Amino acid sequence: KANERTSHLSGGEMQRVALARLMVQGSRIILADEPVSSLDPARAEDVLGLLADLAETSGRTLVTSLHSPRLMRKYFSRVIGLREGKLQFDMPAQELTEEVIRRLYDLNHDSDRQAPGDTP
Repeated sequence: KANERTSHLSGGEMQRVALARLMVQGSRIILADEPVSSLDPARAEDVLGLLADLAETSGRTLVTSLHSPRLMRKYFSRVIGLREGKLQFDMPAQELTEEVIRRLYDLNHDSDRQAPGDTP
């Protein structure tokens, strides 16, 4: 696959190529926008583990966007929640609770909403 055009790679393969690029670049900050969004759960764990290890061993700062509280707690020491461009929280990852997530995504009112296709 090394000689294939990137247009022929799957989403997961393209993310692995991006990860390889990160490893050889010398930037002090690693920005990863949803780095595991198109990966299966096992590969997501692998990629986040590699990113976290790379940041720690090279002394780089890792900033990523994720939508999995479990992965946030497992791989990061600090989490920041943003909604509509405004800071909602900044806390140690271990303090992240389901209630904090519900408030961030405004899920407390979802029980009152009807999902498309549902009948009353």
